Amino acid sequence: MSETEERPEGRGPRDGARPPFRREPRPIVRMDGIIVVGKPAGPTSHDVVAIVRRLTSVRRVGHGGTLDPFASGVLPVFLGGATRMVEYHLSDEKAYRAVIVLGAASTTDDRDGELTRSEAPLPDRAAVEDALGAFRGRISQVPPDHSAVHVGGRRAYELARGGGKPELTPREVTIHELSVRDWDVRDPERPAVTVDVRCSAGTYIRAIARDLGAALGCGGYLGALTRTASGPFRLEDAYPLETVRERLATGRVREILLPADTGLDAWPRVAPGAEDLTALLRGQVVRLRGANLPEPGPGGLVRVVDPAGICVAMARVDAGRLHPEKVLGVPGE
Repeated sequence: MSETEERPEGRGPRDGARPPFRREPRPIVRMDGIIVVGKPAGPTSHDVVAIVRRLTSVRRVGHGGTLDPFASGVLPVFLGGATRMVEYHLSDEKAYRAVIVLGAASTTDDRDGELTRSEAPLPDRAAVEDALGAFRGRISQVPPDHSAVHVGGRRAYELARGGGKPELTPREVTIHELSVRDWDVRDPERPAVTVDVRCSAGTYIRAIARDLGAALGCGGYLGALTRTASGPFRLEDAYPLETVRERLATGRVREILLPADTGLDAWPRVAPGAEDLTALLRGQVVRLRGANLPEPGPGGLVRVVDPAGICVAMARVDAGRLHPEKVLGVPGE
Protein backbone atom coordinates (compact mmCIF):
# COMPACT_ATOMS: atom_id res chain seq x y z
CA MET A 1 0.00 0.00 0.00
CA SER A 2 1.43 3.37 -0.97
CA GLU A 3 1.49 6.31 1.44
CA THR A 4 -1.09 8.09 -0.71
CA GLU A 5 -3.67 5.32 -0.60
CA GLU A 6 -6.45 5.58 1.96
CA ARG A 7 -6.37 2.96 4.69
CA PRO A 8 -9.55 0.84 4.59
CA GLU A 9 -12.08 1.66 7.27
CA GLY A 10 -11.47 -0.24 10.49
CA ARG A 11 -7.85 -1.00 9.57
CA GLY A 12 -6.23 2.17 10.97
CA PRO A 13 -3.69 2.20 13.79
CA ARG A 14 -4.94 1.33 17.23
CA ASP A 15 -5.70 4.20 19.58
CA GLY A 16 -2.48 5.35 21.19
CA ALA A 17 -0.28 3.51 18.70
CA ARG A 18 2.83 5.38 17.54
CA PRO A 19 2.33 6.73 14.00
CA PRO A 20 4.80 5.50 11.41
CA PHE A 21 8.16 7.34 11.51
CA ARG A 22 8.78 9.72 8.64
CA ARG A 23 12.11 11.48 8.18
CA GLU A 24 11.64 15.14 7.35
CA PRO A 25 13.52 16.04 4.17
CA ARG A 26 16.64 18.12 4.80
CA PRO A 27 16.66 21.46 3.01
CA ILE A 28 19.03 21.66 0.08
CA VAL A 29 21.59 24.42 0.59
CA ARG A 30 23.54 25.58 -2.46
CA MET A 31 27.22 26.06 -1.78
CA ASP A 32 28.60 27.60 -4.96
CA GLY A 33 31.73 29.67 -4.49
CA ILE A 34 35.47 29.86 -4.05
CA ILE A 35 37.66 29.38 -1.01
CA VAL A 36 41.17 30.78 -1.33
CA VAL A 37 43.35 28.39 0.66
CA GLY A 38 46.88 29.15 1.80
CA LYS A 39 48.25 25.65 1.22
CA PRO A 40 51.11 24.65 3.51
CA ALA A 41 54.05 22.57 2.35
CA GLY A 42 53.25 18.87 2.70
CA PRO A 43 49.74 18.04 1.49
CA THR A 44 48.98 17.72 -2.20
CA SER A 45 46.46 19.96 -3.93
CA HIS A 46 44.19 16.90 -4.14
CA ASP A 47 44.49 16.46 -0.37
CA VAL A 48 43.17 19.99 0.15
CA VAL A 49 40.26 19.37 -2.23
CA ALA A 50 39.44 16.13 -0.38
CA ILE A 51 39.37 17.97 2.97
CA VAL A 52 36.96 20.58 1.62
CA ARG A 53 34.75 17.95 -0.02
CA ARG A 54 34.57 15.87 3.16
CA LEU A 55 33.80 18.77 5.50
CA THR A 56 31.21 20.43 3.24
CA SER A 57 29.62 17.29 1.74
CA VAL A 58 29.75 19.10 -1.60
CA ARG A 59 30.31 16.57 -4.36
CA ARG A 60 31.79 18.87 -6.97
CA VAL A 61 35.00 20.43 -5.68
CA GLY A 62 38.08 21.33 -7.71
CA HIS A 63 41.14 23.58 -7.58
CA GLY A 64 42.52 26.25 -9.83
CA GLY A 65 46.06 25.04 -10.50
CA THR A 66 48.16 22.28 -8.94
CA LEU A 67 50.86 23.06 -6.39
CA ASP A 68 53.55 20.45 -5.77
CA PRO A 69 53.44 18.91 -2.27
CA PHE A 70 56.58 20.75 -1.10
CA ALA A 71 55.20 24.07 -2.40
CA SER A 72 52.96 26.42 -0.43
CA GLY A 73 50.75 29.38 -1.18
CA VAL A 74 47.59 30.35 -3.02
CA LEU A 75 45.29 27.47 -3.98
CA PRO A 76 41.81 28.58 -5.11
CA VAL A 77 39.27 25.82 -4.37
CA PHE A 78 36.00 25.90 -6.33
CA LEU A 79 32.80 24.44 -4.88
CA GLY A 80 29.55 23.36 -6.51
CA GLY A 81 28.52 25.35 -9.55
CA ALA A 82 31.68 27.45 -9.26
CA THR A 83 33.64 24.50 -10.65
CA ARG A 84 32.15 25.43 -14.01
CA MET A 85 34.03 28.75 -13.77
CA VAL A 86 37.49 27.20 -13.48
CA GLU A 87 38.07 27.32 -17.22
CA TYR A 88 37.84 31.12 -17.18
CA HIS A 89 40.82 31.18 -14.79
CA LEU A 90 43.04 28.80 -16.78
CA SER A 91 44.93 31.67 -18.45
CA ASP A 92 45.36 33.68 -15.24
CA GLU A 93 48.84 34.96 -14.54
CA LYS A 94 50.67 33.47 -11.57
CA ALA A 95 53.18 34.95 -9.15
CA TYR A 96 55.75 33.03 -7.09
CA ARG A 97 58.56 33.48 -4.62
CA ALA A 98 61.14 30.82 -5.35
CA VAL A 99 64.41 29.74 -3.76
CA ILE A 100 66.85 28.41 -6.35
CA VAL A 101 69.79 26.45 -4.99
CA LEU A 102 72.94 26.43 -7.11
CA GLY A 103 75.82 23.95 -7.18
CA ALA A 104 73.86 20.75 -7.85
CA ALA A 105 71.32 19.30 -10.27
CA SER A 106 68.23 17.30 -9.32
CA THR A 107 66.51 14.44 -11.13
CA THR A 108 63.16 16.15 -10.46
CA ASP A 109 64.50 19.72 -10.78
CA ASP A 110 63.55 20.33 -7.15
CA ARG A 111 64.73 19.40 -3.68
CA ASP A 112 62.81 16.10 -3.66
CA GLY A 113 64.93 14.53 -6.38
CA GLU A 114 68.32 12.79 -6.35
CA LEU A 115 71.00 15.48 -6.27
CA THR A 116 74.24 15.47 -8.28
CA ARG A 117 76.82 17.92 -7.03
CA SER A 118 78.67 20.03 -9.55
CA GLU A 119 82.44 20.59 -9.52
CA ALA A 120 82.13 23.78 -11.58
CA PRO A 121 83.00 27.17 -10.06
CA LEU A 122 80.07 28.79 -8.26
CA PRO A 123 78.77 32.17 -9.43
CA ASP A 124 78.45 35.36 -7.42
CA ARG A 125 75.31 37.45 -7.18
CA ALA A 126 76.30 39.67 -10.10
CA ALA A 127 76.67 36.65 -12.39
CA VAL A 128 73.28 35.32 -11.31
CA GLU A 129 71.55 38.64 -11.91
CA ASP A 130 73.16 38.88 -15.33
CA ALA A 131 72.09 35.33 -16.28
CA LEU A 132 68.49 35.97 -15.24
CA GLY A 133 68.14 38.48 -18.05
CA ALA A 134 67.77 35.63 -20.56
CA PHE A 135 64.71 34.36 -18.70
CA ARG A 136 62.59 37.52 -18.96
CA GLY A 137 59.97 38.06 -21.64
CA ARG A 138 58.83 35.39 -24.08
CA ILE A 139 60.97 32.28 -23.61
CA SER A 140 60.98 28.64 -24.69
CA GLN A 141 60.86 26.14 -21.84
CA VAL A 142 61.02 22.33 -21.72
CA PRO A 143 58.78 20.98 -18.93
CA PRO A 144 60.49 18.90 -16.22
CA ASP A 145 60.71 15.14 -16.76
CA HIS A 146 58.73 14.75 -13.54
CA SER A 147 55.70 16.73 -14.69
CA ALA A 148 52.07 15.94 -15.49
CA VAL A 149 52.49 16.63 -19.22
CA HIS A 150 51.07 13.85 -21.40
CA VAL A 151 53.57 11.93 -23.53
CA GLY A 152 52.10 9.22 -25.74
CA GLY A 153 49.04 8.89 -23.52
CA ARG A 154 51.00 8.71 -20.28
CA ARG A 155 52.13 11.32 -17.77
CA ALA A 156 55.77 12.32 -18.08
CA TYR A 157 56.41 11.59 -14.41
CA GLU A 158 55.17 8.01 -14.89
CA LEU A 159 57.77 7.44 -17.58
CA ALA A 160 60.48 9.14 -15.55
CA ARG A 161 59.73 7.10 -12.44
CA GLY A 162 60.00 3.96 -14.55
CA GLY A 163 63.50 4.92 -15.61
CA GLY A 164 62.55 6.32 -19.00
CA LYS A 165 63.37 9.70 -20.50
CA PRO A 166 60.18 11.47 -21.63
CA GLU A 167 60.45 13.27 -24.96
CA LEU A 168 58.99 16.63 -24.03
CA THR A 169 58.29 19.40 -26.52
CA PRO A 170 59.43 22.94 -25.64
CA ARG A 171 56.63 25.40 -24.96
CA GLU A 172 56.42 29.16 -25.11
CA VAL A 173 55.77 30.98 -21.84
CA THR A 174 56.05 34.60 -20.77
CA ILE A 175 58.01 35.82 -17.76
CA HIS A 176 56.60 39.26 -17.00
CA GLU A 177 58.80 39.93 -13.97
CA LEU A 178 61.85 38.16 -12.56
CA SER A 179 63.86 39.87 -9.84
CA VAL A 180 66.33 38.88 -7.14
CA ARG A 181 65.01 39.31 -3.64
CA ASP A 182 67.79 37.70 -1.61
CA TRP A 183 71.22 36.14 -2.05
CA ASP A 184 72.16 33.55 0.59
CA VAL A 185 75.75 32.25 0.82
CA ARG A 186 75.60 30.75 4.30
CA ASP A 187 76.37 27.41 2.63
CA PRO A 188 79.27 28.41 0.36
CA GLU A 189 78.99 25.14 -1.57
CA ARG A 190 75.32 25.73 -2.37
CA PRO A 191 74.47 29.41 -2.62
CA ALA A 192 70.74 30.16 -2.91
CA VAL A 193 69.01 32.97 -4.73
CA THR A 194 65.45 33.97 -3.85
CA VAL A 195 63.53 35.39 -6.80
CA ASP A 196 60.10 36.89 -7.32
CA VAL A 197 58.43 35.71 -10.53
CA ARG A 198 55.29 36.86 -12.33
CA CYS A 199 54.53 34.67 -15.30
CA SER A 200 51.97 33.28 -17.69
CA ALA A 201 49.94 30.20 -16.89
CA GLY A 202 51.76 26.96 -17.63
CA THR A 203 55.19 28.20 -16.55
CA TYR A 204 57.33 25.69 -14.66
CA ILE A 205 59.42 27.43 -11.99
CA ARG A 206 61.37 24.19 -11.59
CA ALA A 207 62.43 24.53 -15.22
CA ILE A 208 63.66 28.08 -14.59
CA ALA A 209 65.78 26.79 -11.69
CA ARG A 210 67.15 23.94 -13.83
CA ASP A 211 67.90 26.16 -16.82
CA LEU A 212 69.45 28.93 -14.73
CA GLY A 213 71.83 26.39 -13.21
CA ALA A 214 72.68 25.10 -16.68
CA ALA A 215 73.30 28.63 -17.98
CA LEU A 216 75.67 29.28 -15.06
CA GLY A 217 77.37 25.92 -15.62
CA CYS A 218 77.01 24.82 -12.00
CA GLY A 219 73.59 23.18 -11.90
CA GLY A 220 70.53 24.40 -10.04
CA TYR A 221 67.28 23.17 -8.56
CA LEU A 222 64.20 24.53 -6.84
CA GLY A 223 64.63 24.52 -3.08
CA ALA A 224 61.37 26.14 -2.03
CA LEU A 225 58.33 27.65 -3.70
CA THR A 226 55.44 29.83 -2.58
CA ARG A 227 52.68 30.90 -4.95
CA THR A 228 51.89 34.47 -3.98
CA ALA A 229 49.11 35.04 -6.50
CA SER A 230 46.89 33.11 -8.89
CA GLY A 231 45.04 35.57 -11.09
CA PRO A 232 42.92 37.77 -8.80
CA PHE A 233 43.60 35.63 -5.74
CA ARG A 234 46.39 36.87 -3.46
CA LEU A 235 48.31 35.20 -0.66
CA GLU A 236 47.42 37.97 1.79
CA ASP A 237 43.74 37.15 1.26
CA ALA A 238 44.15 33.37 1.55
CA TYR A 239 43.01 31.40 4.60
CA PRO A 240 45.45 28.98 6.24
CA LEU A 241 44.39 25.37 5.84
CA GLU A 242 43.74 25.00 9.57
CA THR A 243 41.42 28.03 9.49
CA VAL A 244 39.56 26.49 6.56
CA ARG A 245 39.19 23.23 8.49
CA GLU A 246 37.84 25.05 11.52
CA ARG A 247 35.33 27.16 9.56
CA LEU A 248 34.04 24.16 7.63
CA ALA A 249 33.86 21.88 10.68
CA THR A 250 31.78 24.47 12.56
CA GLY A 251 29.43 25.24 9.67
CA ARG A 252 30.85 28.71 9.03
CA VAL A 253 31.80 28.22 5.40
CA ARG A 254 29.96 31.39 4.39
CA GLU A 255 32.57 33.42 6.27
CA ILE A 256 35.29 32.36 3.82
CA LEU A 257 33.30 31.62 0.65
CA LEU A 258 33.73 34.06 -2.24
CA PRO A 259 31.13 34.42 -5.03
CA ALA A 260 31.52 32.01 -7.93
CA ASP A 261 32.33 34.82 -10.37
CA THR A 262 35.05 36.43 -8.26
CA GLY A 263 37.85 37.74 -10.47
CA LEU A 264 35.84 37.60 -13.69
CA ASP A 265 35.52 41.36 -14.09
CA ALA A 266 36.47 41.09 -17.77
CA TRP A 267 32.96 39.75 -18.40
CA PRO A 268 30.20 42.36 -17.83
CA ARG A 269 27.10 41.53 -15.82
CA VAL A 270 23.57 41.31 -17.20
CA ALA A 271 20.46 41.17 -15.02
CA PRO A 272 17.49 39.86 -17.06
CA GLY A 273 13.90 40.12 -15.87
CA ALA A 274 12.34 37.19 -14.06
CA GLU A 275 10.71 35.65 -17.14
CA ASP A 276 13.82 35.92 -19.30
CA LEU A 277 16.03 34.61 -16.51
CA THR A 278 13.86 31.55 -15.95
CA ALA A 279 13.86 30.77 -19.67
CA LEU A 280 17.63 31.23 -19.92
CA LEU A 281 18.28 28.89 -17.00
CA ARG A 282 16.14 26.29 -18.72
CA GLY A 283 18.52 26.39 -21.65
CA GLN A 284 16.47 28.68 -23.88
CA VAL A 285 17.83 31.51 -26.00
CA VAL A 286 16.27 34.82 -24.96
CA ARG A 287 16.11 38.36 -26.27
CA LEU A 288 16.20 40.75 -23.35
CA ARG A 289 13.19 42.98 -22.96
CA GLY A 290 13.65 46.40 -21.47
CA ALA A 291 17.41 46.00 -21.01
CA ASN A 292 20.43 46.99 -23.03
CA LEU A 293 23.12 44.43 -23.61
CA PRO A 294 26.63 45.66 -22.74
CA GLU A 295 29.64 45.00 -24.92
CA PRO A 296 30.48 41.35 -24.13
CA GLY A 297 33.76 40.15 -22.67
CA PRO A 298 36.23 37.57 -24.04
CA GLY A 299 34.57 34.96 -26.21
CA GLY A 300 31.49 37.16 -26.59
CA LEU A 301 30.30 36.18 -23.10
CA VAL A 302 28.57 37.97 -20.24
CA ARG A 303 27.81 37.01 -16.66
CA VAL A 304 24.10 36.56 -15.95
CA VAL A 305 23.01 37.50 -12.43
CA ASP A 306 19.78 36.94 -10.53
CA PRO A 307 17.82 39.67 -8.66
CA ALA A 308 20.16 39.26 -5.67
CA GLY A 309 23.18 39.95 -7.87
CA ILE A 310 24.40 36.34 -7.71
CA CYS A 311 25.97 34.98 -10.88
CA VAL A 312 23.88 32.04 -12.10
CA ALA A 313 25.08 31.61 -15.68
CA MET A 314 27.49 32.58 -18.42
CA ALA A 315 25.83 33.44 -21.71
CA ARG A 316 27.00 34.24 -25.22
CA VAL A 317 25.72 37.40 -26.89
CA ASP A 318 24.69 36.99 -30.51
CA ALA A 319 22.48 39.36 -32.52
CA GLY A 320 20.93 40.84 -29.42
CA ARG A 321 20.13 37.48 -27.89
CA LEU A 322 21.56 35.59 -24.91
CA HIS A 323 22.60 31.99 -25.53
CA PRO A 324 23.26 30.06 -22.28
CA GLU A 325 26.78 28.63 -22.16
CA LYS A 326 27.06 27.52 -18.53
CA VAL A 327 24.27 27.43 -15.98
CA LEU A 328 25.34 27.48 -12.34
CA GLY A 329 22.02 27.56 -10.52
CA VAL A 330 18.52 28.97 -10.41
CA PRO A 331 17.14 32.07 -8.68
CA GLY A 332 16.12 31.62 -5.07
CA GLU A 333 18.20 28.49 -4.41
